[in-house]
Amino acid sequence: MFSIGVHPRSLGPPLDSPWKDYEMRKGFTRKPKPDEPATPVKNYITPSGLERLKDEHRFLLSRERPAVTEVVAWAAGNGDRSENADYQYGKRRLRQIDGRIRFLTKRIEAAEVVDPEAPRAGPANSKEKPRAFFGATVRYANAAGVSRVVSIVGTDEIDLNRNHISWVSPLGRALMKSAAGDSVVLQLPGGTECLTVLEVCYERIAVEPFREPAGSEASAKRLPRRR
Repeated sequence: MFSIGVHPRSLGPPLDSPWKDYEMRKGFTRKPKPDEPATPVKNYITPSGLERLKDEHRFLLSRERPAVTEVVAWAAGNGDRSENADYQYGKRRLRQIDGRIRFLTKRIEAAEVVDPEAPRAGPANSKEKPRAFFGATVRYANAAGVSRVVSIVGTDEIDLNRNHISWVSPLGRALMKSAAGDSVVLQLPGGTECLTVLEVCYERIAVEPFREPAGSEASAKRLPRRR
């Protein structure tokens, strides 16, 4: 069974608000600080999550950047660049694209792919209950008896609409290494929340694939620009 040796500890907001409430959502992920390194640890990620990063990287590098570069080149020939909105916007957009490409490159290079559906090591004919590690789908209940299901994924795969939480999030760390029947404690700034693990399984985690943004320069249907 895959193990990443993460001790269940972390901080986060209370979980006593509604399921879709904003404060509830904040307990499922941790937004990196601006000056935080892009890859403080190995970038654990599912196969489909890595494919999404690669698809975005490929789109930016081979389609969006060339399209924006073309706009900048066109705008550069239209007079005073300091008052040229197309030129100024294009240059700013290029900086954004280049920054995103660098970020994606680092994340892809640091990727440690873990397939939730891959066979997990363990004693033959073992009846031991599966424990929650990266890639696990966990069903748990809070103190009020309300049950929820989450899948533990990488920091680049967080999707609150699909209940995909990061393995370094407060909830992800609290559930780590737990098995059905275990009680775990979620440490919060305002106190603690006791959760009961009902089921742990490993199954396919459907990650939303990358889709070319409708408003991208590469996909926009532009009329010929007048000089």
